[in-house]
Amino acid sequence: MTIMTEPPKEAFRLSMLINDTRYRSLTFQAIAAIALALIIFYLANNVATNLAKLGLNIDFSFLGAQAGYDINQTLIPYSSQSTNLSAAFVGILNTLLVAFLACITATIFGVLAGVLRLSNNWLVRKLMSFYVEIFRNIPVLIWILMIYGVMTISLSGPKAYLGAEPSKELFLGLFAFTNRGIYVPAPIWGPGSMVVVVTFILSVIAVIAYRRYATNLLYRTGKLLPTGLPTIAILLIPTIFMFFVMGQPIGLDLPDPLANRFNLRGGLQIGAPLIAIWFALSIYTGAFIAENVRAGIQAVSKGQTEAAAALGLRSARIMSLVVLPQALRVIIPPLISQYLNITKNSSLAILVGYADVTATLGGITLNQTGRAIECILLLMLFYLIISLTISSVINVYNNSIKLKER
Repeated sequence: MTIMTEPPKEAFRLSMLINDTRYRSLTFQAIAAIALALIIFYLANNVATNLAKLGLNIDFSFLGAQAGYDINQTLIPYSSQSTNLSAAFVGILNTLLVAFLACITATIFGVLAGVLRLSNNWLVRKLMSFYVEIFRNIPVLIWILMIYGVMTISLSGPKAYLGAEPSKELFLGLFAFTNRGIYVPAPIWGPGSMVVVVTFILSVIAVIAYRRYATNLLYRTGKLLPTGLPTIAILLIPTIFMFFVMGQPIGLDLPDPLANRFNLRGGLQIGAPLIAIWFALSIYTGAFIAENVRAGIQAVSKGQTEAAAALGLRSARIMSLVVLPQALRVIIPPLISQYLNITKNSSLAILVGYADVTATLGGITLNQTGRAIECILLLMLFYLIISLTISSVINVYNNSIKLKER
């Protein structure tokens, strides 16, 4: 009988850190990390030493001082008596608002343009090609200024809607389009309104769950469940039912042209700077997303489309059930970069007077306090955190749709 014994393990020696392939890569990584840390320490110490020689020091106490300036559009309560920290938060929220809105609309524009670029209709295909080539080859700064200029020049002032005999009437009795922005109805939240809002959120979750179930059932058994009418029913019926059960707690504050002789009152004003930066980022980035979508669709084998058509699926279902799910694996990675570009390009909003974080913390606050290093460091930290967060969230979704090996 033969007895198999493991060979004795070799004792660890320092030379193995270089000679042994099991440790060599770890050794080089550790050396690189130490060298990088030393370089960062040297640079930071050099900056601190030079600042000390100039009688300066890094101090963030200015964030607690009074800001002393107004901001035209805020999502949280703010006045000129608020602190610089509050002004920075207002700018951060404004940046996140325009980035969120632009990401959604740019995705819609990009998906539509990317799909239509492959249309069999010659006119539609050429129009989408014209859109992509024009908008992505002109700097976004030009589009921001152009859209803002068109709004302020072509649209009339609020006075056109004022008085007993105005020259213009509210569109559908709800909207006013002026060179200062668009006035829209604002919601009035009464007692019980949160119940309606929570019901609507749960309805959205139920719609997503139902559509996923319908898709998985189709893939498993081939049984096709209706999705159009059930989606509308699940989304609207519970919310409308709860709205009337709670006594209609949500109302509308409409723009009132008779409330003031100088400006419209009531409703919600969406400022012209916000509209300009939002729309410019959307159409500019949408052109790049359209190319990503087109490349992703063309990466899917044509045989997939032909096989789906042979099974009797309509063109719309072939695109939504067969082509796009596979194309997403190609579309998502470059899409992350486009979302990051939207967030960073939003810093151009200062050109049209939109108070984002670059305009508040990196502009007015920096000029008033003279704390350039501190403000720039905070700006860098903010954009770094936002960029890493966006990348992490989209990468989670990207990992969920990638091919799983057996």
